[in-house]
Amino acid sequence: MDPHDAAPDEPAEHLRFAAWLRDLEQVADADEAALVGAVLRDPDRVMAESAVVRHLDRRAGDLHLGPAWEPWAESMARATTGRPFLARRLREWALLRAIALRRPWCSDALLAASDWLQRKAAATPNATALEILAEHGRTRRIRNAARTGLRESAHRTVPRPAPGSLSEGGTGD
Repeated sequence: MDPHDAAPDEPAEHLRFAAWLRDLEQVADADEAALVGAVLRDPDRVMAESAVVRHLDRRAGDLHLGPAWEPWAESMARATTGRPFLARRLREWALLRAIALRRPWCSDALLAASDWLQRKAAATPNATALEILAEHGRTRRIRNAARTGLRESAHRTVPRPAPGSLSEGGTGD
C-alpha cells in the first residue's frame, strides 16, 4: 500500500502492517528470516506478530508437505525466538505435517492443540486424526468436521460394486 494512496486518517500501524505484508510476500528465500526479524522489531508488537503469523501460515501452507519444509521451519523458529504464539504456530504446522504425511505424531499433542490446528487436522484424510477429533475435538465445529471427513473417506475407500453385480440389483449372471 502506497502511503500516498491511504486515507488521511489511516492509522500508521495499518499502513506499516500492509507494507510488511507486501514485503513478506515478495521477499527472496535468502532474505526471509532477516525480514521476519525486522518485522518483529516493529514497535507495535501485536501488529508485527499478526503480520508474521499471516506470513508463516501462507508459507507453511505451501511448504509443509515437501522437502523444503524442514530448513524453512528451522530458519523461522530461529527468527521468531522469544515469541510464544509464533513458536506454537510453527509447532502446530509441524504436527499438521506429520498428520498429513502419516508420520509419527502424538494424539495428546493434537488434543492439546489450538482450535485452529484441530480445524486444519479435521480437513486432512488421516483417519486416526479424524477419529480422535470426531470423539474429542474441542468444539462442536471440529467434531462435526472430523465426522464429515470420516464419512467422506469411507465413501472413497469402499470399493464400488461392478455394474450388473448382485449388490447393484443385477442377477450376477
